[in-house]
Amino acid sequence: MAPRRSTVIAGVSVVTAGSMTANAAAYLLHLPASRWLGPAGYGEFASLLAAQLIVAVPALALQMVIAREVVTARLDGRAATSQFRRLGYSTAALVALAALVAAPMVASVLNTSLAAAAAALFAAPALVLLATEQGLLQGQHRFTELAAVLAGAGIARVGPAVVTLALGGGPAAALAAAALGALAAAIGANMLVRLGPGADGDSPRVARTARQEDKRLSVTAVLRASQIQLAIVVFTSLDLVLARVVFEDTLTGQYALGAVAAKVAFWLPHAVGIVFFPRMANPSLTRSALKFTIAVLAALGVLMVIAAAVLAPVVPVLVGEDYRPIVGLLWLFAAQGAVLAILQGVLLSAIARDRTAVSLVVWGGLAVEGALLLTLPLTLTTFLLVALGSAAVTTLLALVTVQAALRR
Repeated sequence: MAPRRSTVIAGVSVVTAGSMTANAAAYLLHLPASRWLGPAGYGEFASLLAAQLIVAVPALALQMVIAREVVTARLDGRAATSQFRRLGYSTAALVALAALVAAPMVASVLNTSLAAAAAALFAAPALVLLATEQGLLQGQHRFTELAAVLAGAGIARVGPAVVTLALGGGPAAALAAAALGALAAAIGANMLVRLGPGADGDSPRVARTARQEDKRLSVTAVLRASQIQLAIVVFTSLDLVLARVVFEDTLTGQYALGAVAAKVAFWLPHAVGIVFFPRMANPSLTRSALKFTIAVLAALGVLMVIAAAVLAPVVPVLVGEDYRPIVGLLWLFAAQGAVLAILQGVLLSAIARDRTAVSLVVWGGLAVEGALLLTLPLTLTTFLLVALGSAAVTTLLALVTVQAALRR
């Protein structure tokens, strides 16, 4: 037990380091973007990043499906990788088509330029390719290499965008630079995975089995996982997108900066789910892994809420006095992100065991939240409180539903 526990702790630690590097890079991007673009331009930039995440949902789902199937293959005495790369390539092609169709609609709904919307959405296929490699590393328990990929991808996406902003580029140019960085990261990750043990050594028997399973993986498993990942992604972005519809540009920009605290609290503990996901995929370990994941996420959430409250006064110093109205709300934004991190942990256990009916609970919560945010006469503060309350109630209901499904 001790060696296994130490291995888990080491995995969480190294993936946390990689994830923190990526997140630090991503959120540091918001500092120059908010200052150099101003509230109106930054509101457009942040809204398009949220839309990008929604279109890239298949990437999140694909990584978890591949990781789950790698675990299953190992339990069955197989070690195939070629089928998962084929699945990644076909998914990337479908996402590229979806981005092409969605770009004009996103530009219209969010009131942005078509160029900016296209630049944001066409990063999604690259993120799918990147997720393919991350899923292979995750399922193979190659957490050190996964951490390196996470950190490298974060820097590769943010670095070109910051340089573009520094040179005077607008939202469209910065988003296009980030998309090119994501593609470079995907190519680098592919090279790293292929250097690993058994990366491309499928036997003829395994290759035949892989071909037989391709259809099941592409048509069934990824779609089921995608609806769950879409639900959590929409939950992390719905209030930010609707804020652009409800409020004028300045308030939208202020809310967008506050939402950075929610994103930090949501993504910072992401390593916990990544490391424990392979254990969740093992039927004998699912329930214990879920309990431990929730406990760790809750503890980390409390720490991040406290940190947000303590650090809030420095925000105007870093990004300007235009954002002072959200200083007193940052701890609430962090609480929202922490609750959604727990919801993500619950949903990951559902994906790990293919118990996807829980998505109905989450979509129901999203419908209620959207209706309230669009119909109630809300201030910036009450808008945030509605989003936080919706997340908390949905998380509780989802946990009850998943636990009942696992008992069956």
